[in-house]
Amino acid sequence: MNDVKPKNLPVVIAAKGASDRRGPSRRLLLGLGAALPFLGALGLGATQLWANDHQVRATSAAQRSFVPNVRVATVHASPSTLDVTLPATTLAFEAANIFARANGYIATRQVDIGDHVKTGDLLAQITAPELDHQITQNQATLQQDQATLQQATASRDLANVTYARDSDLVKKGWVTAQQGDTDRLTLEAQNAAVAVAQSNIAAQQALIRVLNQDKAYQSVIAPFDGIITQRAVDVGSLVQSGTTFMFTLMRSDVIRTQVYVPQDAAFGVSKGVAADVRVPEMPDRKFSGTVTRLADALAPGTRTLLTEIDVPNPDGLLRPGMYCTVDLHIPRKTPSLIVPADAVIFNSDGLQVAVAAGGVAHLHKITVARDLGTQVEVRDGVEAGDQVILRPMVDLADGSKVQVQAQPMQVSQK
Repeated sequence: MNDVKPKNLPVVIAAKGASDRRGPSRRLLLGLGAALPFLGALGLGATQLWANDHQVRATSAAQRSFVPNVRVATVHASPSTLDVTLPATTLAFEAANIFARANGYIATRQVDIGDHVKTGDLLAQITAPELDHQITQNQATLQQDQATLQQATASRDLANVTYARDSDLVKKGWVTAQQGDTDRLTLEAQNAAVAVAQSNIAAQQALIRVLNQDKAYQSVIAPFDGIITQRAVDVGSLVQSGTTFMFTLMRSDVIRTQVYVPQDAAFGVSKGVAADVRVPEMPDRKFSGTVTRLADALAPGTRTLLTEIDVPNPDGLLRPGMYCTVDLHIPRKTPSLIVPADAVIFNSDGLQVAVAAGGVAHLHKITVARDLGTQVEVRDGVEAGDQVILRPMVDLADGSKVQVQAQPMQVSQK
């Protein structure tokens, strides 16, 4: 056993030495293997960064040289008339609520709802027997007053003759002065009695006229031609003067249409302005009329002008109380221009439009007078004939180059 160990010892020592010599080379190889992916990723990142920078530079250069193709519309001046459509209400040209003017009972009723009547037609008859008795009594009293006047007149004439005869006798001394004074005062008393009798007659005649007028009010008549639209009494109804409502009468051969015109259009409204009335239930029918009356003052709450339009209605198609629309053709007082709504730019600088001129876009600030939906009416900022860009790009700047399409879009006049 002792002889075997020394033989194997050098071999073990030799193997250990070889292992120590190979260790640094292996570590170097392992380090290089770990660094290679990092170096590859770094190279790939640098390559991509260079490519992106090159693409950005190319895109910027393309954008600087790119000229967008834009659609434009030509700005036109507004027409000479301003067409405005507004909601309105139809009213009867004349309307009256008829009340009883006499106390009594309805003896007869001649009309009902929907009846057409003429001026002076009898609508109802009121009866009041006590009124007839009052008239008879006061007529008798008047006759008494007239008889009293005759008596006072005769007494005054007698006193006048007596005073005239005795006044000469008093001057000659044949009659006492006391008798002369008595005759004079008697004449004055008779003159006063005649005046009282005349006043009583005048008062009685006035009272009889009042009673006769009340008698006439018992006949309820139509004040104008029209249609009965309401009835509140019937035969036997008790009515009182001034408080009992009986009928509503409306004249509808001419319809009065009321419309409230806003302030921006009110300055051009005047008597004689043409108007067309339309009813939704009759879309194919147009009723023509003219402005007849103006309030001449705008309502403070709504800033609108009350305007009335008279429309002939001979066939009775229009009825009071209907909803309708009114097309007013108002002469324009202030000039303005029409611009498409698609051309308006709204940003921090306010309202603008881009005007294409000579291949360059110029931004102009505008002032909008009215919004017409697809179009706007502007007061300043553009001129007739300018070509405004429709739907301009968000990044469109003042002075940018643009290319206008061959056929500009025309703005329709309204």
